[in-house]
Amino acid sequence: MLGIAVSAVFLFLVFRKIDLDKMMAAFRGMDFRYLWPALLLTFVSYYLRAVRWKFLLFPIKRTSLGNLFSATLIGYMGNNIFPARLGEFMRAYALARKEEIDTSAVFATLVVDRLCDGFTMLLVLVIAFFTVSLPPEQAALHQKLVNGGYLMLGLYLVVIAFLVLLKKRTEWTIRLVSLFLRPFPDALAGKITHMLVSFIHGIRLTSSPSQFAGIVLSSLAIWATAIWPVDLLLRAFGLPMPLPASLFIMVFLVFAVMVPASPGSVGTYEYAGAVALTALGVNWELSVSIALVIHALSFFPVIPVGFYCMWRDKLSVKKLSQHDGSGAPA
Repeated sequence: MLGIAVSAVFLFLVFRKIDLDKMMAAFRGMDFRYLWPALLLTFVSYYLRAVRWKFLLFPIKRTSLGNLFSATLIGYMGNNIFPARLGEFMRAYALARKEEIDTSAVFATLVVDRLCDGFTMLLVLVIAFFTVSLPPEQAALHQKLVNGGYLMLGLYLVVIAFLVLLKKRTEWTIRLVSLFLRPFPDALAGKITHMLVSFIHGIRLTSSPSQFAGIVLSSLAIWATAIWPVDLLLRAFGLPMPLPASLFIMVFLVFAVMVPASPGSVGTYEYAGAVALTALGVNWELSVSIALVIHALSFFPVIPVGFYCMWRDKLSVKKLSQHDGSGAPA
């Protein structure tokens, strides 16, 4: 319910003073030919995520790229329509079931996967700050983003430090976590502790330089193919801008996804995209129109494709909810 309330507040902020006639005029002036390459690049980005996931899974098993791509699409479909980022669990379970791998080990690779995303986005954020040109009146917004970048860096460093401690000094770290969990019911605390132990036993990092290079290069390619559609959609609305503008917009969109809103980041995504575009000198109605199309491109197409993969793999939300978390695929 909290997520829905957050989304409702941001949707209100987006549409409270909007001129619908101007927004409809923006849509009428859109060149739809740019949608097709933007859509193709979006799915290429999903495919590259499967490629990076393959590198992350090398220490565990040499998995099928087809199974990885299918599970990735199922995961993104799940994140778009189910609460609490359920798609991440669906993604892990789908692959574990197809490849007969321990589920906790698969989920552990997804945590590393998200850390890769975080550090790649920090690189994008730094490049955007040093290359984008904002009007002087946007200095306060620029400073807020710098602060957000520091917060993001701090968060990822804390997560990495915790994972290193959990891996190197598992028993000591589990005892420390148990102290923090004392105010909670024993059943919940025990379940969290069990999940942490299963999770850390599943983490296996590659020591191969070539595999590490594959992770780095695929991470850069993932975000290149995620940012390129933003540039194409700006052109679709008659707003060709330098590349740093697309990087700047993507930084806002990433922060929007981090806000605990409804599935698919409805509301927060549109508001963040519109704020970024207005900071670049675009009027509000056109900014909202562009943000809506950018979001729709990443939101709607993957849903039917993900459901198809889910149906083909005989995976259901009911089966997922019945999974006991023991690590053995059903």
